[in-house]
Amino acid sequence: MEVKSKEGRLLIVDDNKSVLNALRIFLKSEFLEVITLSSPKTLIHEIEMHDIDVVLLDMNFNAGESSGNEGMYWLREIKKIRKDIELVMFTAYGDVETAVKATHEGAADFILKPWENEKLLATLKAALNLRKSNLKIGKLMKREQELKCEMNRDDRMIIGDSPAMKNILDLVKKVASTDANIMITGENGTGKELIAKEIHRLSERCNELLVTVDLGSMSESLFESEMFGHVKGSFTDACGDRTGKIMLAHKGTLLLDEVGNLPLPLQSKLLNVLQNRVVIPVGSNKEYPVDIRLVSTTNKNLLQMIREQTFRQDLLYRINTIQIELPPLRQRIEDIEALANFFITKYCNKYKKSGLNLQNKAISQMQKYQWPGNIRELQHTIEKAVILCEGDSIAPADLYLNQSYYVHSNETLTLEEMEKQMIVNELKKQSQSLSLAARNLGISRTTLYKKMKKYGI
Repeated sequence: MEVKSKEGRLLIVDDNKSVLNALRIFLKSEFLEVITLSSPKTLIHEIEMHDIDVVLLDMNFNAGESSGNEGMYWLREIKKIRKDIELVMFTAYGDVETAVKATHEGAADFILKPWENEKLLATLKAALNLRKSNLKIGKLMKREQELKCEMNRDDRMIIGDSPAMKNILDLVKKVASTDANIMITGENGTGKELIAKEIHRLSERCNELLVTVDLGSMSESLFESEMFGHVKGSFTDACGDRTGKIMLAHKGTLLLDEVGNLPLPLQSKLLNVLQNRVVIPVGSNKEYPVDIRLVSTTNKNLLQMIREQTFRQDLLYRINTIQIELPPLRQRIEDIEALANFFITKYCNKYKKSGLNLQNKAISQMQKYQWPGNIRELQHTIEKAVILCEGDSIAPADLYLNQSYYVHSNETLTLEEMEKQMIVNELKKQSQSLSLAARNLGISRTTLYKKMKKYGI
């Protein structure tokens, strides 16, 4: 014989003890616990002492009273301290108007005396299910808010006092408060995603989600399902409905990481959604409006890709209202020491080392290095140095930098001389190809030509 699973704590408040006894006997097999009170005087105390789910509350407690005012009073008192408790009002006078008023003030339902057992049980169970549903929604909303706070947590500082970084951060502050579409360009490892997160953090959408889509790793076959979502049964493996990335970003920010990697056939599908701000999940005919702030990143030359007909010009115009170009680390050597010290602190804490600092020779060596992997390479270099360093300071030998990426110079070389030497070295490597050299140096072809003219190269 199957044992019935009982759940929920029910509190019954009625001045008729015979009614209380009858209800207790009837309901004790249906609920985890049934508590009865013949007077509402200790009602609040009972609620505070027990985890009550549902209250069955009489509307009149004094002989000859039929206004329902007492029930309404206690309904409001309960809702003051526990809005999550569900109440079912109990009245013997068929005062439907007052009972309906009670539902407008927060009661889940009402029951008329004399009651029908089946109807009473169904009403109380419905109130219990409502309570469970609201608790679940409350937990999900709390968890969602915690996730948003975690994702937006300001624990990744943007390090940099160089003129280039100051200009970029000023621009970020200007555009963050708008809903303008932002394109962030720069080499791999320059911190494009970090700037995107800063834009979201400073925006009016900061309390909503920042949803990142790595377009470089997304297969063409899964693009529509991942971006737009799908409904159950829309294809072989669609075992349930799925919300797409764009809909997840509703009211928040959508970050398209490495948008230059998106194949041409898929660019038109993305453009259509961005133009109409409407998503249709795979297998569905229903349109879902979306309100997103779009931020994109790329390490590619999209103008060159347009000339090569591998990127749509109309898509570029749609996603590139404001462009933020991040300089490579070799063009902001003033920031190298501060960045290195930031990572030293981080990894000393991680690997439980203390007192490590950078030797001046190590700083000088890092400032002469070209950092082809930019900040990401610097971070990995410092992590490795912290792990392997056996003294109390990081020496040049602890950095293990690739000798082929040094700008060979003497200690008195000026910034302009270093820049000239970097351009000469890059042109030698690229067999005098201005386009390739400019791309690797992180500047435009026009800028490179002007610098060549300036330095007499």
